[in-house]
This record gives sequence, C-alpha cells and structure tokens, in this order.
Amino acid sequence: MPHYSPLIATIVAGLVVAFLMGAIAQRLKISPIAGYLLAGILVGPFTPGFVADTKLANELAEIGVILLMFGVGLHFSLRDLLSVRKIAIPGAIAQIAVATLLGMGLAWLMGWNMLSGFVFGLALSVASTVVLLRALQARDLVDTERGRIAVGWLIVEDLVMVLALVLLPALAEIRHGSEGAEAGFSAILKPLAVTIFKVTGFLALMLVVGRRVIPSALHWVAHTGSRELFRLAVLAIALGVAFGAAMIFDVSFALGAFFAGMILGETPLSRRATEETLPLRDAFAVLFFVSVGMLFNPAILMKQPAPLLASVAIIMIGKSVAAYFIVRFFRHSSRVALTIAASLAQIGEFSFILAALGTGLKILPPDARDLILASALISIFLNPFLFSFVTSAKEEDEEPDETAAAKQPARNDHMILVGYGRVGSIIAAELRNRSGHLVIIEDKNEQAKRAVEDGYEVVKGNAVEGRVLEAAGIDRAGTLLIAIPEGYEAGAIFQRAMKLNAAIRVIARAHSDGEVEHLRRLGVPDVVMGERETASRMLGISATGRTG
Repeated sequence: MPHYSPLIATIVAGLVVAFLMGAIAQRLKISPIAGYLLAGILVGPFTPGFVADTKLANELAEIGVILLMFGVGLHFSLRDLLSVRKIAIPGAIAQIAVATLLGMGLAWLMGWNMLSGFVFGLALSVASTVVLLRALQARDLVDTERGRIAVGWLIVEDLVMVLALVLLPALAEIRHGSEGAEAGFSAILKPLAVTIFKVTGFLALMLVVGRRVIPSALHWVAHTGSRELFRLAVLAIALGVAFGAAMIFDVSFALGAFFAGMILGETPLSRRATEETLPLRDAFAVLFFVSVGMLFNPAILMKQPAPLLASVAIIMIGKSVAAYFIVRFFRHSSRVALTIAASLAQIGEFSFILAALGTGLKILPPDARDLILASALISIFLNPFLFSFVTSAKEEDEEPDETAAAKQPARNDHMILVGYGRVGSIIAAELRNRSGHLVIIEDKNEQAKRAVEDGYEVVKGNAVEGRVLEAAGIDRAGTLLIAIPEGYEAGAIFQRAMKLNAAIRVIARAHSDGEVEHLRRLGVPDVVMGERETASRMLGISATGRTG
C-alpha cells in the first residue's frame, strides 16, 4: 500500500525535478523556464519512469496563475489600466483577429472546416499570463509604459477568451444542426448578452463594494498584529475573489484575481501583501511550467512536423509582426512595439482550455489539440530567448528604460548602497550630509520609487546581476554598502562586486551567526550584525548610566 497520495507525489516530483532542471539551465546560462518545461516532460505520461498526475498538476498551476495575477494587480492601479485602453482594446482585438485568420488559413490547408479553423486560430492568438508576466518581471518592466500596455493587452485578451468560451457550445449546436439559422442567431446573442452583463456586474461589484470591503478587512487584520493571520487574509482574498468571480460571474480566475489585487493595491498595505504572497506565487508558477511540459507528446514532432512548424510560426512570427505594426500604428516607439511583440510571442493556459473544450464539443479534431499543446511548449521554451534578444538589441541604441534610471555616475570613488528598506533609508539619510556621491541599488518597485522621490540616484534591479552593478558604476566606486537583510544574497553580491572591482571596500549586513560566518568565509572584511550592535549599545548605556 503506498504511503503517498497523488497530490503529494505530483507536488514533490514537480518541484524536485523542476529544481534540478532549473539549476542545470541556470548553470548553462539559459532561462530556468526551459528547465521547468523539461522537468514536466520528464515526469509526464509520454516519457518512461515516474508519471505525475496531469489533472492535479494543471489545477495546481491554476493557483499559480491566480497568485501571479493578484500580484500584478497589486502594482496596477485603475488609472494605469484606463491610461492604456486606447491601444490595449483595439490592439488586442486586432491582433487576435490576425492570428485567428492565420490559424484558419492553416486549418483550411489541413482540410478542416471553418469552425474548427476559427477555434484553432483563437487558441493560437492568446498569450500565456504566466509567461508574459515572468518576462516583464524579470526585466523590471511591469511598471513601465511597455509593461502597462502589455498587461492591459492581456486583460483584453482574457475578456475576449471568456466570451469565446461561453459562445463555443452555442456554435457547436448550430454546426451540428440542432437549431435553425434564426434560432442559431438567438443562441449566440443570448449567451453573449448574459456574459457581458455578468462581467459588467463583477467589475461594478469590485469597484463599488470591493474598494470598501477588501481594504477595510485587511486593515483590521493588520491591526491584530498577527503576521500569520495577515498572510492568510491576503491568500483568502486572492483565491476567494478569483473563485467567486469564476463561479458566480463566469469570469476567469486570472481576471478575478487581478481586480482583487488592483483594489488592494490602492491601500498602504499593498507592499506587505506582495511580500507575503511572493514565495507561494513563485512555487506555483513553477508548477505551471511543469504542467505545460507534461502535456507535450514528442511523437508529434515526427507525426506532423510541417503543421507544427507552421503553428509555431503563426504564434512567434505572424502574431508578433501584427502586434508590432499595431503598436507602431498608434505612434509608439519601436522599443515599445518590439517589447509588446516579444511578450505576446507564445500561448498558454487559455489555449489549453480552448483546445480541451473544442475537442470535447467535437469542434476540433484530436490533431488540433496536439498541435496547440506542442506549439505552446515550443513557444514558451523559445520566448525568453526572443525576449532577451529584442530587449538587448534595443538597449544598445536607445535611451535607458524609464524605470532603470541606470545612469553612469559622473563622479569617481562614490558610494553604492544596496537596499533602501528600513536600514538602507537610514544609512542614505546619514550619508546625504556627507561629501561624496551616493548611488542606490533597489529591486523593489515601491522602495525604488521612494528613493527617487527622496532625491537619490537609483539603479533599479538586483545587485546580484553584474549589469546592475555596472550601471551603478561599480568599477569606479570606493565603497559598497550591502544593507539588505539577506546575508547569503549579500555574499553573492560581494563575490560579483569583487570580480568587477577588487579594490572596493565592502560593508555587509547580517542577521545571524551563520550569515556572519558565511560572509567572513567569503572574505567580506566588515560585517555588521544587528543583534550584536543592539546588545553592545544597550550594554554601553547600562555601564555608563547614560540615557541617550
């Protein structure tokens, strides 16, 4: 009798194999997403050895989509959404139309009927939420103009797919001849009107009621002082609203979670809510990529190579070219257009849902489902490379991004401060009164914005990355202050900094004896541990009798 359940086995196998493959991918300097997808193939039903539960993996992945969209909503205000509506709405609809027509053309060449081609084209037209947001987040683009357009575009695509999912059963009935033409028109019009009514009702409820209830409830929990209860409240809001939106209003999980996050993002507790959901969000996002890999049947590479190649070309070339020219038509820069085009050059979760529903309704042939799944895996695998190529190519000949503020410091022998949290902001305030130039490195959006508002020069990004240290002028800096609370990450920053400037003086912060020992072993000359400094200060005051 086995001592494990399919749920536990799926989670353990997915995360363990994803870690191994992700680590190998990181070592080979390619996107970890490639490793996660390969992990899914290894634990999937089409390769020998252990086979995880595909259905459970897909359901776990859906939680990742919910948490990811909730996190994006926390950083995305209603004002941001409305600011891109003039390009996101017509742009997304036009891009969906182009991709759908291309898919219908390929379906016609394969001998499928028009309705099959329409559903097939729709499945090729909609980008994956997880992949798009991961690409934007990895390059700190979510809060930029490009990021706002991409997220707005994604929301419109989700709404279109919600309508498509509602209308497909009615279209299937008409195709199978169960209703006449007049009744068929009514069969389409009625569910369309009901869906629009439900979506409008959900949005109204969130804007009118949600803006009052959700922040008030979370503020009450925050005042209890229980971190555990606060974390539970955030997860309950994200998952509860998403589930309620899907069950009551027939709105997608992702869309419901996004609006819940957007409402909560207008409160001062948004930053804390983001930090509390981050670990779970990352873990379940990894399971999403594993679940995609599990669906891939390598046999299709031999069975239908030409249609598969054409499907991938529609996704990564046809759809991207259409998006590029649409964005340029709205008079945005080539930089913005290329970013949007690269972001959308993949398909994901909605494509799987359409494929499953279309096959179940006998609209799509089984081969279409296999093509969609294989195309999704290949496009997701290639998308990070395409995105990196596009962004790096543009960064060479255009001005720095508006969020990076990566200006090379004009002075030599300046100081670099990593982290603008509670400790870092105090250090920066003290250093302001001294002579010399200070550059702050911060990867969190809110803290970076606060540092800019306080008048400091800020480089947005993770200091572990060499390009971020170089943007801060590490080769000409005199001192590096690492004020982040993670001692082991500080060690990685120290090692990278020493490779770029062996003469720089480094002062790092630690939280435990283990972190202090780790940093000392790496060779960090000056390590400050908060607890020791506090104890030393209190002992000094008690010995001298001073009160200040």
